[in-house]
Amino acid sequence: MTDTIHATAVALDGRAVLLLGPSGAGKSDLALRLIDRGWRLVADDRVVLTVTAGQLVASAPPRLAGLIEVRDVGICAEAPVSAPVALAVDLAGQPDRLPDVAMRSWHGIAIPLLALGRAGDSLPLKVERALRAHGRTVEAGSVIDSPPPLPTAAPPMLIVSGMSGAGKSSALKALEDLGYEAVDNLPLGLVETLFNSAEGGDGPPRPLAFGIDTRTRAFDAEALVERLRALRGEGVDIRLLYLDCADDELTRRFSETRRRHPLAADRPAADGIGRERTLTAPLRRWADLVIDTTELSVADLRRRIAERLGRSADGGLTVTLMSFGFAQGLPRDADLVFDMRFLANPHWDVALRPLTGEDAAVAAYVAADAAYAPAIDRIADLLLTLLPGYGREGKAYLTIAIGCTGGRHRSVAVARELQARLAAAGHAPALVHRDMASHGNDAAILTAPPTSGEAGAT
Repeated sequence: MTDTIHATAVALDGRAVLLLGPSGAGKSDLALRLIDRGWRLVADDRVVLTVTAGQLVASAPPRLAGLIEVRDVGICAEAPVSAPVALAVDLAGQPDRLPDVAMRSWHGIAIPLLALGRAGDSLPLKVERALRAHGRTVEAGSVIDSPPPLPTAAPPMLIVSGMSGAGKSSALKALEDLGYEAVDNLPLGLVETLFNSAEGGDGPPRPLAFGIDTRTRAFDAEALVERLRALRGEGVDIRLLYLDCADDELTRRFSETRRRHPLAADRPAADGIGRERTLTAPLRRWADLVIDTTELSVADLRRRIAERLGRSADGGLTVTLMSFGFAQGLPRDADLVFDMRFLANPHWDVALRPLTGEDAAVAAYVAADAAYAPAIDRIADLLLTLLPGYGREGKAYLTIAIGCTGGRHRSVAVARELQARLAAAGHAPALVHRDMASHGNDAAILTAPPTSGEAGAT
């Protein structure tokens, strides 16, 4: 029996203590202070609990093994251990001066639970005293100097789904070129069969990609999401790519190819598109990566697939910084959006207008705005705070959109600066300029230069 809980765990002399409490309760801080006193890290933020030989053993999820978040410093590495749980400490509870120790059960094994609160320099000492006074006795030599051995690595699995006509077949062909074993229109019941057969082959396992859409027999998006969650909970590296496209573009594609929409055999394609969008909505919400193909050619889609999926074999978070122009609409696949239209606009400088934010003169003009430095500092700090959290939660892809009016000057310069800052902090974000090659966007929106008091309101 195995379960994963939101907690931090540390171990001393072969016995683990669970540190419980909501986010911000001080679990990682207390763990760091205990490690400084000679304790060992078991897991930070997520703890895997497994019943082994009658004992509740704590370990780290493979993705987080040996990592601890140190506030104001970042993600730091420690040599992890696994150990039987002897005590649980509630940092959000109300401690009593002379408490009665409660008990809490996981998988039928009762663990002493003590409320200690979270304040005071003596808290690490209290944890050590509590472990000696109330901790469960465990067998000698139970501590393990590394996470429990994992089974032979299974190939990563990628589900490709989305709107009919959005490019699923082209995406699967692109994935084949990247080394995936691709299967289209696969019933969900065969996923485990395909997975098991791939594990038994000779040589290193190939990653798997399979298409599932509304043509699949007994298609049920909610049931599919639940099954994917269960597989991921069992440790299967499985992700979902959703291909989207604007309704009018899908209608045009079906009209040009003279194909019937699979959900509208005797009706207009628009009816089938609307029904399919409703049926697949749960998949879009749960998707790790959404690619909108409205403005993409087949070559563009293949390039986007290669950029996003051809270099993420380490299973980490893939970050993309995208500059764009509000005049062309918000990027459909953006997770975070920052608006740079408060900055002075180089469009009004005749010498700078033909240039882009990639040119040093434009970048210097944008950076000279008094609001630039404090804003970029705060945005960079926010991103560096968020990225580790997205990674811990298993998010595979993150698109950060930086917008200005036309997408040629301010957004491009800011996206370039943020890329440099994230790279200096150890991340490797990709940089995409969606609208930098477009001309006339600012002119279409801004028919006259702002007054001297409105220089940044464009």
